[in-house]
Amino acid sequence: MQQLEIINILQNNLKFNANDVEKLKKFIEILLFENQKHNLIGKSTENVIWERHILDSAQIVNFIDFKSSLLADLGSGAGFPGLVLAIFNKNPNFHVKLYEKSPIKRVFLKKVIKLLSIKADVANNIYDHPLKANIIVSRAFKKLEEILKISREMNKKPHKIIILKGKNAQEEINRLSLTTNYSYKIKNSITNTDSKIIIFEVT
Repeated sequence: MQQLEIINILQNNLKFNANDVEKLKKFIEILLFENQKHNLIGKSTENVIWERHILDSAQIVNFIDFKSSLLADLGSGAGFPGLVLAIFNKNPNFHVKLYEKSPIKRVFLKKVIKLLSIKADVANNIYDHPLKANIIVSRAFKKLEEILKISREMNKKPHKIIILKGKNAQEEINRLSLTTNYSYKIKNSITNTDSKIIIFEVT
């Protein structure tokens, strides 16, 4: 997909407004510049950044209740999906927290947040902070088993977990021992026919 086609999807299908799109453009500009010095995203994905990173992250706005209070992005990396969701958010009481263990990536995330006036915070290792999130999101972070362990041990309240996964999503779920308070559904990704979105509801 080309950039204009993706922007059209963002605005018409996912309800990003014109200001959101401008922030996304500036975010990409900063990211591509910084990626020359640091390995924030794979070099091979720079030419498809709108589809591979922006749209892939943005599509999960359809599964998020922005009337909630806190969203935690585990292993945010260069800000996907957390920064894209923070740019989309219009609720002043909805907070996005980006967890990233790499100091270089944390510096980058803080720089983007400051330059674009995005409402989000950056934290380091997820294991150093108790979670109190209504929603947990993850993209290219850890295996499902580890994400659910974090959910179970560090976030005691009812919450939703949204995970962007590849074609083996169902196989990974089949290997889990899910307790009765975990239910899930799988949605198809709009960026890749093989990719999936796993949505867990935890009671």
